[in-house]
Amino acid sequence: MNRSILFVTGLSGAGKSEVMKALEDLNFFCVDNLPLELLHDLTQLTNTSRTTEQGLAVSLDVRGDQFFDKFLSTIGELENAKTPNTILFLDCSDRVLVRRYSETRRRHPIHESDSLLECISKERILLSEIRASANYVLDTSSMKTQELRNRIGKLILNRDVSSEIILNVMSFGYKNGIPLDADYMFDVRFLDNPYYKTELRSQTGLDDAVSDYVFSQPEAVETVDSISNLMKHWIPLHSLTGKTSLTITIGCTGGQHRSVAITERLSKILSRKFNAVSTIHRDIR
Repeated sequence: MNRSILFVTGLSGAGKSEVMKALEDLNFFCVDNLPLELLHDLTQLTNTSRTTEQGLAVSLDVRGDQFFDKFLSTIGELENAKTPNTILFLDCSDRVLVRRYSETRRRHPIHESDSLLECISKERILLSEIRASANYVLDTSSMKTQELRNRIGKLILNRDVSSEIILNVMSFGYKNGIPLDADYMFDVRFLDNPYYKTELRSQTGLDDAVSDYVFSQPEAVETVDSISNLMKHWIPLHSLTGKTSLTITIGCTGGQHRSVAITERLSKILSRKFNAVSTIHRDIR
């Protein structure tokens, strides 16, 4: 019997490398950017006892020669040969893709234009048929490594995660725009701003002096207590519906002081009840 093959593909910069790392941790035999001509040879690994218990994952993207012409036809050949396969397509928002390319300073594989957005747009069009054929489409725009691993486990291995939920507690600054992936959003701009204290301006909510200043205000303590009590009640209800992640956002003006201090304390409180809590400071310098 042929081994099931997991194809990991999608937009360049959407996180294929991170997914492949997660699959390796989950005991998959992983091959990155395999030429499609070699795929049938790779399936013969099922005949070796050393790898029969491993899943087989193949990462493919636009770097492959004639990728778009060959991919779907190769899938068809595998299905005709009764070789089971699954396609996992990784998607991501344009805004996040642009940021990732800006941070890594890498050139987009489709570099027929000086505009990165035009390259991304063209790749979306070229991949549209493959995306439509995918068994799973996973948007990685706001995912961290831990959440991505758990999502892969649930999608591909049918791991029971019904009682688990990934919590992202994020600070942000309203002047930089509200988070698009927020499930809950709380505004703490009513608190006195440490920015107007000269000795605190250059620090952040991660510094003890700023945190002490913020929590010297009774309203800050009440805010954390109110939000944590609300979340302890609502998060389990979200989990029961099958939701695998929840993003709680705390906003102040610049995302440097008040929201950071509140987010840090809220994350610590929620971590006592929930196993997977990630703390994110979107706008901190």
